[in-house]
Amino acid sequence: MAVEAEDAMPMPAPVRRVVVYRHTFIVRLTHWINAVCIFVLVGSGLNIFNAHPQLYWGQKGDEFDTPFLALQSIDKADASVGGQTIVGPLHLNTTGFLGASKQGGELTARAWPDWLTIPGPTDLADARHWHFFFAWILVANGVAYLVWSLGIRHIQRDIWPTLADLKAIPRSILDHLRLKHPSGEAALRYNVLQRLAYLGLLLMVCGMVLTGLSMSPGFGAFAPWLVQVFGGRQSARAIHFFCAGAIVMFIVVHLVEVVLAGPFNEIRSMITGRYTLPKEH
Repeated sequence: MAVEAEDAMPMPAPVRRVVVYRHTFIVRLTHWINAVCIFVLVGSGLNIFNAHPQLYWGQKGDEFDTPFLALQSIDKADASVGGQTIVGPLHLNTTGFLGASKQGGELTARAWPDWLTIPGPTDLADARHWHFFFAWILVANGVAYLVWSLGIRHIQRDIWPTLADLKAIPRSILDHLRLKHPSGEAALRYNVLQRLAYLGLLLMVCGMVLTGLSMSPGFGAFAPWLVQVFGGRQSARAIHFFCAGAIVMFIVVHLVEVVLAGPFNEIRSMITGRYTLPKEH
């Protein structure tokens, strides 16, 4: 029996692919400059840390003081080298990674392994050159971004959380735990956890810059009050280390979120600025 035209089921309308311009050129440029700078700063910073792999609190720090964190090598009973991480009263065996790692096929006393440091071999002088050069690039890039962002109200409008955003924290946490990402036009707006994370990142970078300046004897002579703010040069060094660790944790979470949200779409938007809106749930 033939079906009349008016009785036929209507065909569903095709889903329209919506592409928007998400990230401006300035945002993309400063993002990638920051990424390169932080990569080099972390690697060279670990190499610098290898020269004295202990952290103290206060003004002084030498072999006669007791560190609250140390990465050290130990001589084992079989005449081999072992690695040990000390955190307060805890002594952890980290042979093969921290304190002693393989170099040329043999375990060698080294706080951080060479595959994590820039340059690879332990070289305090070169590591300092790399570190300071890219640190000033990071500072210049950050200042340019802040001036531009404040000028067009990007931070005030898109990053600073509103009261409604803060009230939505529990819902946003639940959505992240359920791996539910924003769709449609909601994907164009930073959620409250993103806003807080980006503000935290700005604070951590500022903390790294200020503590880095505090460790400089020349800057300490110019502004001794800054060293006192952090409780001493060794305290500033410890805070510098933990700020760097917090930034690394942010990057890990950021990359995981990029993968979960769709790496091709996310990375393309940070290269070309073009972003395809995810379909509505």
